[in-house]
Amino acid sequence: MIVITHQREKCIGCNYCVEEAPFRWVMSHKDGKSTLLGGQNKRGFHTVRVHDDEWEANLKASKSCPVNIIQVKRI
Repeated sequence: MIVITHQREKCIGCNYCVEEAPFRWVMSHKDGKSTLLGGQNKRGFHTVRVHDDEWEANLKASKSCPVNIIQVKRI
């Protein structure tokens, strides 16, 4: 299992996460920020647990984020 955490409020809408992992990320038409699909919001941190097969794509999404607001951890 892996845990993905996203600080959505700090998102600048660059779209890199969507390009790397389109099955887990989408851009909001409402505010232009990325949304972590399946994420639960707790005090501004959106978190989701997913299977290991999403590790590589979401790690690339995390590394490509210019404001470093995506964290990916194995649990």
